[in-house]
Amino acid sequence: MQQIMLICRPGFEAEAGQELMDQAAEKGIYGYFQPERNSGQVRFTIAGGETGRDMMDRVPLQGLVFTRDWFALIGECELPVTDRVGAIIEFLKDCEWSGEHCARVDVRLPENNDDKDLGNFARKWVAPLSRGLRDAGLLKRDAKASSKARLEVLLGDFETAVVGFSLEDNRSPFPDGILRLRLPASAPSRSALKLEEAWKVFLPKARWLDYLGGGKKAVDLGAAPGGWTWQLVQQGMLVSAVDNGPMNPELMASGHVEHVVADGYNWQPKRAVDWMVCDIIDKPQRTARLAVDWLAGRLCRYTVFNLKLPMKKRYEEWLVCRDIIVRGLEDAGLNCTFKARHLYHDREEITCFIERLE
Repeated sequence: MQQIMLICRPGFEAEAGQELMDQAAEKGIYGYFQPERNSGQVRFTIAGGETGRDMMDRVPLQGLVFTRDWFALIGECELPVTDRVGAIIEFLKDCEWSGEHCARVDVRLPENNDDKDLGNFARKWVAPLSRGLRDAGLLKRDAKASSKARLEVLLGDFETAVVGFSLEDNRSPFPDGILRLRLPASAPSRSALKLEEAWKVFLPKARWLDYLGGGKKAVDLGAAPGGWTWQLVQQGMLVSAVDNGPMNPELMASGHVEHVVADGYNWQPKRAVDWMVCDIIDKPQRTARLAVDWLAGRLCRYTVFNLKLPMKKRYEEWLVCRDIIVRGLEDAGLNCTFKARHLYHDREEITCFIERLE
């Protein structure tokens, strides 16, 4: 039985499983999923003759919105207190695992793990586990050697490990698919972290100056109290902050912000800007149409916006919004890059990025 383990935000297991089922079917791979409620984990079982490797070769992780990271399952291994490293070694030998595949092993924990002892054990266990696997010929001798895969060990408790492997070119660049950021004391709100994470996930690091540098102009719709505006100002941008509510006084004192007292859905600039960002909590379909209107009207080149999903039928609502965006951009004759992810700093929303290429 071939399985893939999906890692997602706890509470979004059904959305992650349904999305992969749909996208895999488009690639001719069929299966079913078993969500572990509020665990942040989904086991996807492949029904045909394809393998987990086939799945990860055909379906790009970057095309999945609700899955943060994933790996193909080798199986579950019981961990006796006396020799946990030895148990993993014997398990992999029984599975005829080849050490030529991987140069490193990652030890993962569930996102909602609250057992500090397990967390401390996992951090300290990586080194002896790596040494034992290398000595047994189950990892490459050089941890820096080129390899197409990485061995994965997921610890839910001290007694059992879920063992698998991920592909180096189709896995998250962040541990467990999570980009953890620290909120600066000067930021007006925690929402500032969402825009920073969006940039770091969606924008190629080598081109950050192209996207964010050079004194660009930006509009923040639904800006108050100013978390996203603050991020734009940190990049040296001049910002029109549109909101009927009050802005952070210290942010306004920067001289980079013009506060426009207006409804973000109805206001438009007289001249085009580089960036439009929007974190208005409203019906997601309305926000999707707003983003299309700005791009179709050539009012901005780049946009980051959040789609607040309803508690029920979240995946279905995302498909409707995606269709509004894709069809709207096509009808406008625009050539765009469109990306979307359920970011770590998101809750019930997902974050989208669109770049107008012409």
